[in-house]
Formats: sequence, structure tokens, C-alpha cells
Amino acid sequence: MFDCVIIGGGTAGMTAAIYLLRAGKSAMILESTALGGQITASARIENFPGLLGVSGIEYADKLAEQVFHFGGQIEPVEVKEVRKEGDHFMIETTDDERYEAKSVIIATGAAHRHLGLPREEELPGVSYCAVCDGAFYKGKDVAVVGGGNSAVQSALTLADLCKKVTLIHRREGFRAEPVLLERLRSLANVEIRTGGVVSELQGEDKLSSVEVTFGEEKEILPIDGLFIAVGQKPANEPFAALVDLDEEGYIVAGEDCCTRTKGVYAAGDCRQKAVRQLVTAAGDGATAGLAAVRYLDEN
Repeated sequence: MFDCVIIGGGTAGMTAAIYLLRAGKSAMILESTALGGQITASARIENFPGLLGVSGIEYADKLAEQVFHFGGQIEPVEVKEVRKEGDHFMIETTDDERYEAKSVIIATGAAHRHLGLPREEELPGVSYCAVCDGAFYKGKDVAVVGGGNSAVQSALTLADLCKKVTLIHRREGFRAEPVLLERLRSLANVEIRTGGVVSELQGEDKLSSVEVTFGEEKEILPIDGLFIAVGQKPANEPFAALVDLDEEGYIVAGEDCCTRTKGVYAAGDCRQKAVRQLVTAAGDGATAGLAAVRYLDEN
């Protein structure tokens, strides 16, 4: 029986564990993929207070080191179901392991939707976060893929930094708010291309251009960076019996990270929120960890 089982070993989950452990509580992190979450794909972190020039992998390793230093445990398993049994919770994994906990913190994050192209995940020059990586392309030519608010906002962010920004959307119409789209259209260094699909990533050691298919025609677009903003997908289905989910599948929880079930908290990108950044994930982890400490002390 653990005081808290934390589902997800990204920034939010490991931060929550550190706060619980330093308060004298036992904590187990269950992580189905790589520790650190999406940030491990970042070659360089420059927007986290106090950190300059550290890679995502280095950052994640330091977080894990802190968890182990304070006596935390981490298991590489995938959670299948979480249910309440009396005054505690039962967590079952896909390999039929079971963990009991007095409280649960859900910190499973949200995965960026990919284009599904070869080398998309490993080719330098491909990014899913303009706020995180835009500064690396100052004065260069970039492209953004997508037609929603996140794509248009990414293009607006990049337009302040880059020489030219090309927004590529597969449809003629946009889902983005008209006011954002009009602001983007007014910028001299932005070109909007509709009806096109990025069909190939080109470049040897790093991205140098993309092939864009417009109907039956193909066009080569030379760029230094490609920012993919076609949405995110949370994986919160195993927790639906204990938490409310919005129409996109994110957990309904406020800034206090509390869900509708006492003793269950949601932290980081998996919860309904406006900003999904490394620093907000850490803030959520601290908030959820301290909330769990209070719950444990009161019960």
C-alpha cells in the first residue's frame, strides 16, 4: 500500500513525487514509456527558469535522480484501470500487476499528433512546440502545419522571430478563430497555403526542405524548421470512472488539480488547461503533490 501512486513519469509526475516524498509519504511512479515524457525530444531547454542550455534528456535524468534520492520508486508499466475500493484505490496494469494506494495523481500528459512521415521523430528540424523551439530558428525560414488555433498561434509566435513563415493546411477552411487568422494574414513575412499536405521530409543530417502535395502536383519548399501543430491526444480512458473528461478527452480539473473524486488529482498536460509548458507541468506537480499530502494527513 503506497500513500500515493502517480501515473506518468513526466515533469508533472516526478515533481509531484518529490513533494510527496519530502513530506514523508511513500510514492510510486508508473510510467509506460520513457521517463521525462515529451520533453526528452527537445535538444535544448531555454525557457525553464534557472536552466539554460540543458537537453530534455539531461533534465529528465536529473528529475529521476531527485525522485530516487528521496526514496521514490519507478516502475515501467502501463496502467489499464484505476478503481476505488473502500478507502483506497486499486491500480491494475496491462501485465496484470496490481498496486494499492491511498491517493492517486494522474499525470499521463498528452501526445502530439504526428503526420506519420518517415524520420519525423528523429530528424533535427522537426518540432511540435513553437514556444519551446522557435528561438532556435531566428532569422530563418520555417513552416507550420495545421489549421486550428494552435497552428495559427504557432505561426504568429514564429513570425516575430523568423525571416519567413509558411502555414500549410490541408483544407481550404480553418478551424482557428477568425481574429487570429486575420492577424496572421496581415503579416508581411507569412504565407498561407491551403489544400496542401506535407508528404515528405527531406535532408540528410537535418531538415532542409519538405515536399508538399497539392492535388496531383508536388512542390519542394526549402525550410530550416517544420512545426507540426495538428493537435494533441490525451490517454485518459482508464480513469473515466473516477474523473470527468471534456469533449477532447482531457480531465476536468482546476488550478487546484482536484478531480470529482476525493484523493484523485490530475496534473500536467492531461488536464483541461490553457497553457501546456514545462513550467506549468512542474507547477501542477507541486500543486497536486501538496494536495495529496493534505488529503493523506486529513484522512
